[in-house]
Amino acid sequence: MATVDKEALHRKYREERDKRLRPDGNDQYIRLTGRFAHYLDDPYTPVTERAPKTDHVTVAFIGGGFAGLVTGARLKEAGVEDVRIVEKGGDFGGTWYWNRYPGAQCDTASFVYMPLLEETGHMPTEKYAHGPEILEHCRRIGKHYGLYDNALFHTEVLDLTWDEARSRWTIRTNRGDAFTAQFVAMGIGPLHVPKLPGIPGLDSFQGHAFHTSRWDYAYTGGDPSGAPLGRLADKRVAIIGTGATAVQCVPHLARACQELYVFQRTPSSVDVRDNRPIDPQWFAEVTATPGWQQRWLENFTANQAGGLADEDLVMDGWTDIARRFRSRIRGIPRAELSQETMLAAFEDADFEKMEEIRARVDAVVRDPDTARRLKAWYRQLCKRPCFHDEYLQAFNVPGTHLVDTDGKGVERITEKGVVAAGREYEVDCVIYASGFEVGTDYTRRAGYDLVGRGGLRLSEHWADGMRTLHGVHVHGFPNAFIVQPTQGANLISNIPHNLTEAGRTIAVTVRHALDHGYAEVEPTKEAEDAWVELLLSGAGPLLGSPDCTPGYYNNEGRDPGLKGRLNVGYPHGAMAYFGYIDQWRRSGDFDGLAFRSGEIGT
Repeated sequence: MATVDKEALHRKYREERDKRLRPDGNDQYIRLTGRFAHYLDDPYTPVTERAPKTDHVTVAFIGGGFAGLVTGARLKEAGVEDVRIVEKGGDFGGTWYWNRYPGAQCDTASFVYMPLLEETGHMPTEKYAHGPEILEHCRRIGKHYGLYDNALFHTEVLDLTWDEARSRWTIRTNRGDAFTAQFVAMGIGPLHVPKLPGIPGLDSFQGHAFHTSRWDYAYTGGDPSGAPLGRLADKRVAIIGTGATAVQCVPHLARACQELYVFQRTPSSVDVRDNRPIDPQWFAEVTATPGWQQRWLENFTANQAGGLADEDLVMDGWTDIARRFRSRIRGIPRAELSQETMLAAFEDADFEKMEEIRARVDAVVRDPDTARRLKAWYRQLCKRPCFHDEYLQAFNVPGTHLVDTDGKGVERITEKGVVAAGREYEVDCVIYASGFEVGTDYTRRAGYDLVGRGGLRLSEHWADGMRTLHGVHVHGFPNAFIVQPTQGANLISNIPHNLTEAGRTIAVTVRHALDHGYAEVEPTKEAEDAWVELLLSGAGPLLGSPDCTPGYYNNEGRDPGLKGRLNVGYPHGAMAYFGYIDQWRRSGDFDGLAFRSGEIGT
């Protein structure tokens, strides 16, 4: 590190951040309504007509991605059979139902990313499984736990209201359903509502256009399994966006297109992925001991999120910086250990890692100017880290062109193509790799507002920021649960670990209520207030700080105020939260929750 000019690097990071700051933040993106609504059409599964549901279920779960699947599985394991999942897609999968673009795969190792491997007996084929395998695993979970039996697909919730007289929820949908449930849970995560960049002239383009979450294989040829995109051989294609999605699909486009223009506002950091097949014999040894996947989950979190693991089972880019950090900490004399020296050690480890990532660009990309423009000038965790072994190489393919906008983004779309830095690039097709809504309010992503006790809306309760107990329960909303990372472990590197633990918490709570004949369960105001106070006592958001280049980790560089301060996790870290919530469940005391006896209405 002696060769690194830290002050110069800080200055470079600030300069790159400042040129990308925008006053409109998340408002720079367009909602897919009105003339843009067709971007939401499901190209994968035809809608099946059915009669509206007007029945009653024990548990209704909104969302059929990992959150709904793991919670449904834990409920079934707890003997709660009457579970209904409501999903707007045509099948289970959530993000993996929609993301079928070529090259889609998980960025976290399959063994810790794909839930319920041990329960279903599935061996991932690769260290980083591709999208079709992950989607098929979602279906496997659904079949294994009988979750298809009562599921409603291609169904969107319009209204979710608490019926105080009958201690149950009424759910109304766009398919005419008006059924009730004793309990509801929501897994409406951030990666399911696609967004478009607010580029002038977006709807003026006369060629073909689609979002990566609705990949048009009829136009491109190929399929999600990696078959060549044969219909692009004579096409000029623009892809707008260089985040994780583009990193994965650009290599496939580069091999297929006559001309490919990659429009970049901010480069991603792209580290080595080193994907490889799973050896069945090795897998048999790993899985011989019951509880193997939980052990891997905890080991990954302990390594990546500040734990004290003695070994690193996963050994990937996520755990690499933690290994470097621990190595530096061990080199600090005990008498000199302090928060200041630890932060300095973390920064040094990050500088070292990012210098390696930037050096890799020079080693891989042949054109020096292209290489220079592909370098990421920010700390590794300012934006979602990417890992790939073909993305940088794609810029060595003749016909593939990087159009770097120096932080400004695309100027406008015309009838014929895309304009950047005053130049029009005429193309036949525009592909939007602009991602999903992340920093927007939950009501915008969900499409409804939860209405609880006394007509209180969740948007009102959260007007000044999210308020929960454990990230799962909300005061004023009896028998309702949410499944997501915030205000819990907030482990961003491996979202499924958060979901799996929340599913366990919900199953234990519901089982307790049913066994004791409780009509309602709800966190007390005192418990919720205390949890929020505990959250605010921490250091604040660990990812995407305001001095980072703009992105969804830091609310596009805008100060989110108290709302942002509440988008945090347990102040003692992810491993501490998982340990805490496990003890909370095992104690059987349900501290912080109030159960009310009474007859369940009919």
